[in-house]
Amino acid sequence: KIHGNKTNTVNKDFKFIRKVFNDAYRRGLIEHKVNPFNNYKMKTDKTSISFLLEDELAQLENVSTTTGTRLELHKDMFVFAGWTAGIRISDLLLLQWRHFNGTQLDFTIKKTNTQLSIKVPNKGLAILEKYRPEKADKNAFLFPVLAPDLNLSDPEQIDKALSSATAYINKNLKILAKKGKIDKNISFHVSRHTWATIALRKGVTLLAVSKLLGHSNIRETMIYAKIVNPDLDLAMDKFND
Repeated sequence: KIHGNKTNTVNKDFKFIRKVFNDAYRRGLIEHKVNPFNNYKMKTDKTSISFLLEDELAQLENVSTTTGTRLELHKDMFVFAGWTAGIRISDLLLLQWRHFNGTQLDFTIKKTNTQLSIKVPNKGLAILEKYRPEKADKNAFLFPVLAPDLNLSDPEQIDKALSSATAYINKNLKILAKKGKIDKNISFHVSRHTWATIALRKGVTLLAVSKLLGHSNIRETMIYAKIVNPDLDLAMDKFND
């Protein structure tokens, strides 16, 4: 923890380094005994997932913002993702109007490089209409955050733009949460957790939630089922009142 990183961040970085050593061993580039991970066990800390309940998402949506400001834009993006399959910020920022056919979004997930098709719900469609360009431009970004002239063939430039935009959005989300009297630590990723938990409460199957989140393995999605089940138990207890 020389750089002050948390245990799980260290673990994620070490996984990559371990893979490098394991690949080198499989290729015969190093001997087994020199692999530093032979006797090293990586640690992880249990983390709690932050998410908004459906009424809290409505609270955030109803926060008063000035039309045309970045605060309004960032609020709309969070609410859109909260209703539209929890699209990651890295994907949402890069979505263009060419990815939208009027009812569905079809795009390649940046993190996994896999295709995903999402039917946009009515609440999401209403938000998109606010940002539809007066002059049709299929290459315009769905939400006008990134520079229109961003070089989409330059990964370094893209990552820098995404990082900067995400930091700004997360800063504004904290302002919005405070204005909406939501006592939770909010970042854009919370919209992803929010959609997943709301979907399960509405009876969407775990498999469908997993596919819409773009998870490669349903085990990634199981954590949401563990969150929702106690909540459902509490709901059923009301019948005993």
